Amino acid sequence: MSILSSFNIGTTGLNAAGQSMSVIGDNIANAGTFGFKSSRAEFQDLLSASLKGIHGGDQIGSGVKLAHVTGQFNQGTIQRTSNITDLAINGNGFFMVDAPFGNGYTRDGSFHFDKEGHMVNGDGHKIKGFQPDDKGNMTNQLLPIKLGNTTIPATPTSTVKMSMNLDSREDIKVFDPKNPLKTSNFSNSITVYDNIGTAHLVTMYFNKTADGQWDYHAMVDGAEAQGGKAGEMVEMASGSLKFNQKGVLEEEVEKNNSFNFSKGALPGQKVAFDFGPSAKEGGTGLEASTQFGSKHSVARHTQDGSSAATLASMSFNDDGVLTAVYDNGQQRDLAQIAIAKFENNEGLFKTGKNLFKETRKSGQATVGKPGADGRGEVMSKSIEASNVDIAKEFIDLMAAQRNFQANTRTITTSDQMLQEVLNIKR
Repeated sequence: MSILSSFNIGTTGLNAAGQSMSVIGDNIANAGTFGFKSSRAEFQDLLSASLKGIHGGDQIGSGVKLAHVTGQFNQGTIQRTSNITDLAINGNGFFMVDAPFGNGYTRDGSFHFDKEGHMVNGDGHKIKGFQPDDKGNMTNQLLPIKLGNTTIPATPTSTVKMSMNLDSREDIKVFDPKNPLKTSNFSNSITVYDNIGTAHLVTMYFNKTADGQWDYHAMVDGAEAQGGKAGEMVEMASGSLKFNQKGVLEEEVEKNNSFNFSKGALPGQKVAFDFGPSAKEGGTGLEASTQFGSKHSVARHTQDGSSAATLASMSFNDDGVLTAVYDNGQQRDLAQIAIAKFENNEGLFKTGKNLFKETRKSGQATVGKPGADGRGEVMSKSIEASNVDIAKEFIDLMAAQRNFQANTRTITTSDQMLQEVLNIKR
């Protein structure tokens, strides 16, 4: 091995140290980049010359080369934000992006909605997620996440559920629809909706007809009924309730039910009144309305109708489900963030702009829901910071600088030795 070869060895050292500086410099430059994963320069020695042939062990190396730049996919710090579309993955996995080259993958969850309602990243690439069916259940259909229509149509009331107690100590009364307040033992009001979303106040009047038996009458003001007169109550539905000697609901019977609201509503709307699972319906009666010797009370009443509504707010939960909240109080699940997982994250190829794409080394992406099969959970109003450790990078930077300086000494010393050889002629 000649003195001249030492120049080449020193040059490989300079190149390796310079490349190491580039990797470290890139890490430092991206210390503030959301979702950035740092890299590590890995070196190998070059082919060496053997002094004893293939069976000998005395060898002289011929330098160094940069063998690999390996991504470091350890978790970055998760920072809280006030933006509901900022998402972070706590654990393994990547967000899926509809990139120009196909499916892209990123840890940068700084998303927003564009003018068309698509959820996109900073470069306008659409984010993919699972879509719900007509009933709101999440399917495995994978499409770009989109808000869609920000308004929802009205839902007419079809069922009213009531849980209440009627006072068994009350006297029997004969109900008069022209004077319902004075001829009933108890009354309670609830708001229902017609087919166009108009709210109507329905008053339920209850009168005792015999021991353990009650009638109910659902009435509205005449101004809200077709052909009605303001100030006069109009009956829309009626029925009876039968209780046993223990005050348990035995049976509920519907007598008539036809809601003919005014103001453009379709006539003949049916609103079923459910007072709980009676004994005749297979229930115990204990979970239904009761007739005990205590004052009248309504524990709760609910109805399934709603007015037309517009989008009021959105939120993501820990399962990555995007839920829209409307100004009428209704909620709808719009999509669920998809998480892609790889067998070998280090095999992914960086394409720039915080994106990766799969390669043969990484293996194909397996796409699933957050928290399932080893995938990380999604955290809303959060974002993952770069995983660069500045202190470590500075130490590596100093080491690379010293390596560079040491290799320059190899070249300088080799030059001095060569100069001595040239001086022999003198």
